[in-house]
Order: sequence, then structure tokens, then C-alpha cells
Amino acid sequence: MNATGNTIISRLAVLLIILFFVGLIIFKGKMNSFLSQTIITQNDPVSVAAVSAHIDSVWNYSKSSDTFEVTFLEFGSKGCSACRRMESVLDEFLQKYPERVNVVFINVLLPENQSLMKFYGITAIPTQILLNRDGREFFRHSGYISFRDLSGKFNN
Repeated sequence: MNATGNTIISRLAVLLIILFFVGLIIFKGKMNSFLSQTIITQNDPVSVAAVSAHIDSVWNYSKSSDTFEVTFLEFGSKGCSACRRMESVLDEFLQKYPERVNVVFINVLLPENQSLMKFYGITAIPTQILLNRDGREFFRHSGYISFRDLSGKFNN
């Protein structure tokens, strides 16, 4: 192959790589949602029942005397830079809504948290899940989200 042919192939390869990454950026949310649903549907019924019972016993405040209105589940790890940025958001919730929001950090690297991750279909970190007073999910977000944007999801 001559130099012109190699140049065309090189440019085409670079263009395909760029298109691939642009596609990843554009469809990130849809891919994350699809993968999440795939993981959730692969849970076995026994695990689903066990995790559901755990969630109901810990985060269903309508069955307890707890005054929390919302549970803020933060799935992440200490080694993740976006997760570290979320620490200030968690702290702000703890300071501004200590009796209204139960903030729970779930370290995805710990083996004991794997069943909870599968139950919720966690595919990326950080992922924030808000549960209502009955322990039912009503909001989900992956990546960094500001205190203002997240608190707006339940302050309406």
C-alpha cells in the first residue's frame, strides 16, 4: 500500500475512534439505564426477596418511628475522584437536613454491598438513589450532582 492509502486509513481510523467516543458521551445515560435494567433482571428471586426485606426493615420509615422523609443512597468508593467530589454534597445534606434525609454511603468495593448493588443495578459510580419514606426509589442519577440539583428532586 502506498503512503496516500496509509494516510487515508489512518484518518479513517481516527475518525471512527472520535465517533465512537462522541457516541459514548451522547448515549451514556441510555447505556447506563440499559445495563442497569439488565443487571436487575438477572437477579435471582431469593436474592431479590432478601434485599427487599432488608430495605423494608431499614429504610421504610412508615413502619418505624424514624422521622426521615428521604433516604439518600450514595454508591461509590473512596478512590473515585467524582465520588470524592460527592462527599461535600453528602456533608451538606447531613448538615441541612439531619432529621429529614438519611444519608447512606455504600462502598461498592466491599463484598457485603454487592447484593445491594445488583438489586439496584449499579453500573457506574458515583450513583445516587433517593428513596421515599416507604423505601421506594423515586430518583436516580449517575455521576456528580450538586446539592442544589439533588435537593430540588425532593423539595418540590
